[in-house]
Amino acid sequence: MDRVKNLASKSAAVIFTKSTCCMCHSIKALFYDLGASPAIHEVDHDAEMEWALRRLGCNPAVPAVFVGGKYIGSAKDVISLHVDGTLKQKLIEARAIWF
Repeated sequence: MDRVKNLASKSAAVIFTKSTCCMCHSIKALFYDLGASPAIHEVDHDAEMEWALRRLGCNPAVPAVFVGGKYIGSAKDVISLHVDGTLKQKLIEARAIWF
């Protein structure tokens, strides 16, 4: 878990993904469309990392999205934040995007 927390705190926006996950691709595309360049960590071959994400409360384990070092949720949560307009504000506050 320390490794996940460490990686999540190193960048303003961090997404843990799997290369075969279509929702992971969608969330990455959303962040890019908003002007963010999130750090992407693929967990395809890292079962320990995937279990650490689950122990932190990430369910499903991917995509696991962190903004400003804080877990903001999975795809469903991120899309909800985007729809209600708070995702962009969180990215601005974390300095992942500038306006």
